[in-house]
Amino acid sequence: MPVTSRAVGLAAGVLLDAAFGDPRRGHPVAGFGSVAGRLERALYRDDRARGVAYTALCVAGTVGLGLGLRRAVAGRPLAGAVVTAGCTWAVLGGTTLRREARLIAAPLVAGDLPAARAALPRLVGRDPARLDDKGIARAVVESVAENTSDAVVAPLFWGAVAGVPGLLGYRAINTLDAMVGHHSARYENFGRASARLDDAANWLPARLTGLLTVAAAPVVGGDPARAWAVLRRDGGSHPSPNAGRCEASAAGALDVRLGGRNVYAGRTEDRPTLGDGPPPGPTDIDRANRLSATVGLAAAALAVAVAAARTASRPRTVRRKAHR
Repeated sequence: MPVTSRAVGLAAGVLLDAAFGDPRRGHPVAGFGSVAGRLERALYRDDRARGVAYTALCVAGTVGLGLGLRRAVAGRPLAGAVVTAGCTWAVLGGTTLRREARLIAAPLVAGDLPAARAALPRLVGRDPARLDDKGIARAVVESVAENTSDAVVAPLFWGAVAGVPGLLGYRAINTLDAMVGHHSARYENFGRASARLDDAANWLPARLTGLLTVAAAPVVGGDPARAWAVLRRDGGSHPSPNAGRCEASAAGALDVRLGGRNVYAGRTEDRPTLGDGPPPGPTDIDRANRLSATVGLAAAALAVAVAAARTASRPRTVRRKAHR
């Protein structure tokens, strides 16, 4: 598939996500999750080797589907652009991320804490019953910051680098991490491979997200120098090798303090604080959304530019008539 089709398809997919967000039914990622769930039930054992095999099968199958789609549209630029656009739309989640954040922010701003608690599990895995308004606001701001990388920047990065196989492969890796890559008695061993592969796939995108967030700080009244200082100082203190870069840069750009105690189902984590400002309040969720949207637009522009530049740098093949 010509890289020109890749650039056009990436841009069109971003526009589709902005216009429609995720479909409420029949989402391809949900379909992948269903298949991966059935395979997990067939392969599961509390064993790292089984986890490696499970991850390899799921990711290889998805990348293979991407390679097949690319081969099917080879030499047809319009078809290539359409397939890339559809796959980009399927794997992006920025519009839905911000919509879910707004659905939590609205009752918070109105002072309806029970409604905000009821909406929180759609976005965050923490125990909402233990959170006050500031705790919910912090959870949402942190989720928006981290998922700006996972749901927007990283898919576009891998789409620009590897086209349709990169888009689908990345989303498979990230979905597996959400399904089995977390700390729990069931997945501590089985999910390790998925978690480590997700860390590797997000290493560069997370750092790109941090840099873009620093540059976008003025959009929310922030200071890029302060955001950069917080990113450098606090980005590596988070237990995740990637989420800390996204959250620290957002904390600096928004001039808020993130991190602290998180309570999940039966488990408590005490995380280092990120940033120097006050804890975020309900109105900071809208600011985090604006920051996320700006970073997403910048990432889309970069992805399209990279794909287009690869076209310009690719040597042209000169066909010669065969001598008979």
